[in-house]
Amino acid sequence: MVLPFLSLYLREAKALTLAETGIILSLFGLGALAGSLLGGWLTDRLGSFTVQVGSLIGGGICFLVLKEIDTFEGLAVGFFFTTVVTDSLRPANSTAVAQYAKKENLTRAYSLNRMAINLGFAIGPAIGGFLAATDYALLFYVDGFSCIIAGLLFAAYFIRLPKNQSVSEEIEKKSFTTSRPPWKDWSFLFFILLVAAYGTVFFQLFTTLPLYFRDVYLLPENQIGWLLALNGALVFILEMPLVAKLENRVMVKYLVGIGALLAGAGLLLLNMAEGVIILILSIVLLSISEILAMPFMTTYTVQRADERTRGRYLGMYSVGYSIAFIVAPAVGTFLIQISGYAALWYILGIFSCVLAFGLYKNMADQRSVTIEVANTTQT
Repeated sequence: MVLPFLSLYLREAKALTLAETGIILSLFGLGALAGSLLGGWLTDRLGSFTVQVGSLIGGGICFLVLKEIDTFEGLAVGFFFTTVVTDSLRPANSTAVAQYAKKENLTRAYSLNRMAINLGFAIGPAIGGFLAATDYALLFYVDGFSCIIAGLLFAAYFIRLPKNQSVSEEIEKKSFTTSRPPWKDWSFLFFILLVAAYGTVFFQLFTTLPLYFRDVYLLPENQIGWLLALNGALVFILEMPLVAKLENRVMVKYLVGIGALLAGAGLLLLNMAEGVIILILSIVLLSISEILAMPFMTTYTVQRADERTRGRYLGMYSVGYSIAFIVAPAVGTFLIQISGYAALWYILGIFSCVLAFGLYKNMADQRSVTIEVANTTQT
């Protein structure tokens, strides 16, 4: 609930400038980067259960504390440390999917996990828009306590649930890398840069698009919330059936490349015409982009790791998105200040064409991964 309205909260409730808002959003991303690395490292040492419980409960407490901070410096530090805690969940959660799923269900396990996340993102912004229109402080109360409750429920259910070792053994047997840390895997590191580039385009959805909706279309918080919730709803409804239809029919490199193109097209569309229908179509294109790109990027990452390095590989994968969350608001707010929204959409639209080609070439050069994904249909 906090993230979709963070830029509006900083601009309106805390009266920060556009430049200060961009700095805090970038620090939010920097904290996510640190949290992803920390979460991957801790997962390989403490296990996914401990990291997930600590992240959920600790993150909830952080949100409650953030509500009491008013200064720019305090908010910058507070949001940085909050995302360090909350984003340590990501590699631990992705690792847990492989630990608990049966091998014949691993494809749908990852897709179901994303489905749950997007159901949350369909509900969160819709409720968050109503809360923000009433009082921004309610966002932090509801988000904070929901994280704490989630952590307690998770701990109660999973504390004694046995893991399924067959998936771990199968992935380790099929992996073409053996205990090679991700920072020594140069092809994978280039892939992470491409992931960061994709995230820079896609994450305009959470950083500059809410500002665009307010500044250009003068939409209130509740309507902005519904627009953002549409993304989560579409991914929730469409991802699993689309993946089921495409996974054995289209090679992964094509799906990810088309996904990158659609992210740019969704932003470029905003310059082509005006009206609420255009805003909805933009969200639709961004949502389809997410469906085509993100599940198969996760697959690629899982297939490059073995049992002993999977947490660090998934942590590094999360780092790609964390870098994007640093770059996306900084680039977005800078270009808006010097050239306006239209220039931002044109630049990112053109950039996405170059990005799509880069992803296609990188994944095409790794034939063993592509063939493995095509055969096992992991998402």
